[in-house]
Amino acid sequence: MDIIIKAGQLLLSLSILVILHEFGHFFFAKLFKTRVEKFYLFFDPWFSLFKFKKGDTEYGIGWLPLGGYVKISGMIDESMDKEAMKEEPKPYEFRSKPTYQRLLIMIGGVLVNFLLAFFIFWMILYAYGDSYVDVKDAKYGFAYHPLAHEIGLNDGDVITHVDTFKVKSVRDITSLILLEEAPQLTVKRGDSTFVLPIPDDFGKKVLNQEIRTVAELRKPFEVHTVIKGDNADKAGIEVDDRIVSINEQATPYFSEATKLLAENKGKRVTLGVIRNGVNKTIRCEVTDKGKIGVHAQYDFFKETKTTYGFWEALPAGISRGVDTLMSYVKSLKLVFSKEGVKQLGGFGAIGGMFPATWNWPAFWELTGFLSIILAFMNILPIPALDGGHVLFLLYEMVSGRKPSDKFLEYATIAGMVILFSLLIFANGNDIFKAFFK
Repeated sequence: MDIIIKAGQLLLSLSILVILHEFGHFFFAKLFKTRVEKFYLFFDPWFSLFKFKKGDTEYGIGWLPLGGYVKISGMIDESMDKEAMKEEPKPYEFRSKPTYQRLLIMIGGVLVNFLLAFFIFWMILYAYGDSYVDVKDAKYGFAYHPLAHEIGLNDGDVITHVDTFKVKSVRDITSLILLEEAPQLTVKRGDSTFVLPIPDDFGKKVLNQEIRTVAELRKPFEVHTVIKGDNADKAGIEVDDRIVSINEQATPYFSEATKLLAENKGKRVTLGVIRNGVNKTIRCEVTDKGKIGVHAQYDFFKETKTTYGFWEALPAGISRGVDTLMSYVKSLKLVFSKEGVKQLGGFGAIGGMFPATWNWPAFWELTGFLSIILAFMNILPIPALDGGHVLFLLYEMVSGRKPSDKFLEYATIAGMVILFSLLIFANGNDIFKAFFK
C-alpha cells in the first residue's frame, strides 16, 4: 500500500511539472505564431492512450511516463523529423522566427518551472508558515549515527555550529557538513562547549554508507499510535505507554530502543513499559524489519514557528526557492566522486522521497523541490535539452551564423545518448539497491 501511495504522489507531481514545463514552450510558441504540432504528457512511441486535435495541435497522453513534449514545426528535436527540414522554411516554423523569439520559446519551460517553484513555496509559507525545533529547545540533545560516535560525538550532545555556520535546526547538520566541507563542529555537552574536528574522510563515509542524517532529535519512546492487528496491538501495548527498557536493558530514549529492536529482529522481547505511572512488563514479537507496530510520539519540543501574511510570504517563498537551488547546485559536486555516484537514483529514488501517507504539505514541498531540479537540469548546455538549444541560439546571436541542420542533428543524437545513458544508470542503481540491499 505504501508503494502505491508513493507512486501516486510521484505520478501526480511529475504530471503537474511536465504539463506546466511544456506549457511554457507552448505559450511562447503561440505568442510568436509558431505552429505546435503536438502537446503530449508522457511519450507516445507507436501509440497513445488518449488524443484529440484542436486547430493545428494534437493533444494527448502517451503510455511511457518518462516526461512529455511539445513538437514545434521547423525544429530539430528528439523526434528527429529530418524530412520536414529538407523543405523550404515556412513563416509559421520555428526556424523562420527571429533569434530572440526562438530563445524565449526554448527557455519558456525552464522559466515556468522556476516560477512554479517560487509560487509553491510562497503558498506553503502563507498556508502553513515555517516551523522547526531550534537547537536551544532540544531539551534531550541529539541522537547520533554510529559513524558520528566514531569522531567523538555522544548522544545528548548538541551541535551549535558547523564550522562558521550557526545551526538553526538539527535537519541542517548533515547538509552543512557535506555541502560546505566543514572542518569542525562546535559542540555543547552539558555545561561545556568545545570544538570537535571533522576528519577529512567523514563526508565520504556518510555518502558511502548512504546515511540520510547523522543527527536527530533525541526523545523518549512514548507510543503515539498502535497499528491495529500488528505485534504491539496483539501484545497489549497502548497509546501513551512509554517504553523504557528492552530485555531489561534501559532504553530511556527512542534511538536506543530502535537500535535494540533492530538487534532482535524476528525474536520475542520483554518490554519495560510505564503506563499511567505504573511499571509493566510486556512480551512482544519483533518483525524481521526490527519493528513492533507502533508510531512514536514526536511532540516533545517547543517549536519555533513563523507565520506569514499573503504578501509577506512572497519574498520568503522566493528566498526558499533560491536557497533550494543553491543547495542543489552545491550538491552536484558530490556526484563527481566514487561515493557520490552511488547515490544517483531514478524514479524509484524520487518516489521514495514522498511520505507513505498522503500529506499535502509534504507533497507540495517536494513538488516545489522537483520543479527547481527540473528547471536546472533542463537549462544545462546538453544537446537535446532546452539548455543545448539555448547554447546554439546564443552562439548564433553572438556570431551571426546559424549552426547547420546536420550539426544540430548530430548534436541532438549525441545528447540523447548521454541522457538515456544517465537514465539507464540512475534507474539501474534503484533496481540494484532494491534487489541487493
